[in-house]
Amino acid sequence: MIRRADLSDPSLTWSADDPDGFRSGGFRIGPGLGATRTGASLYELPPGQSVCPYHYEYGEEEWLLVLEGRATVRTPDETADVGPLEIVFFPTGPEGAHEIRNDGDSRVRVLMWSNVVLPTATAYPDSGKVGVYTGDEAEDGMFPRSSGVEYFEGEER
Repeated sequence: MIRRADLSDPSLTWSADDPDGFRSGGFRIGPGLGATRTGASLYELPPGQSVCPYHYEYGEEEWLLVLEGRATVRTPDETADVGPLEIVFFPTGPEGAHEIRNDGDSRVRVLMWSNVVLPTATAYPDSGKVGVYTGDEAEDGMFPRSSGVEYFEGEER
């Protein structure tokens, strides 16, 4: 059996909780095909929307392939339009910071994929947050960097 997905007419999921500016439809490909160590998602961005806030990953390398339209890609070095069938690589750490958005007038569709690393952390430089992801949603959290404490804070013997 060939494990495959048809991207020509994906069943997109939209979250009512996403605020304006971050409303994108997503089709998570990996889980449906049985992938556990890699992930791939197709995103549809209406005009004026982003996939997610500007961020970088500590554990995962990410890739972007524009399928339709022109995506605006922001990195630490530049902000540029990326067109159909152009591919972009985002390494781990601060040099891989990125935001994918649609600054145009028509929809944009992009395919993103990465290795899957758990536990991991994601930094959001614009808002000063760090997300910690363990694979168990009850243990995950989003924290302001300013809330950092010393290693032995709260520890008693």
